[in-house]
Amino acid sequence: MPDTMTKEQRHYCMSRIRGKDTRPEMVVRRGLHSMGFRYSLHSRRLPGCPDLVLRRYHTAIFVNGCFWHGHPGCGKFRLPHSNVEFWAEKIRRNKERDAAETAALEALGWNVIVVWECELSPVDRRKTLERLASTLRRNVEPESIHPIPLSVRKLSLEE
Repeated sequence: MPDTMTKEQRHYCMSRIRGKDTRPEMVVRRGLHSMGFRYSLHSRRLPGCPDLVLRRYHTAIFVNGCFWHGHPGCGKFRLPHSNVEFWAEKIRRNKERDAAETAALEALGWNVIVVWECELSPVDRRKTLERLASTLRRNVEPESIHPIPLSVRKLSLEE
């Protein structure tokens, strides 16, 4: 299917896409805050500059857009039909960068949670936020040496 926008219209739309304070990120922030969680935003002191950092829980949260981060099996991720090579390479690099940032955080002892844009649809939002809160609370048991077992260091809400 050909692009229905002119080059100028497409440029304008793409220039409005931001990496911080996105709608999905704001949904997670409001939800966690209303449940009593406190966090810092976009900590440049940590690898990958996580969207939310919950120091008490030693957890970094990334809120990923399904398209930009190549969410496998998601209906929101579909490569554009124009300039396919460029987009395939861009998404591949984004996925590699995400994996490297996650590995770097885990090497520093941080728990990493990835929340996908599609998990925050109005239908799934409440369930996703409840699972996120449950995961965070479960990870601060005082009797445990590690906040969570090493086998589940990288957390996803898809579990």
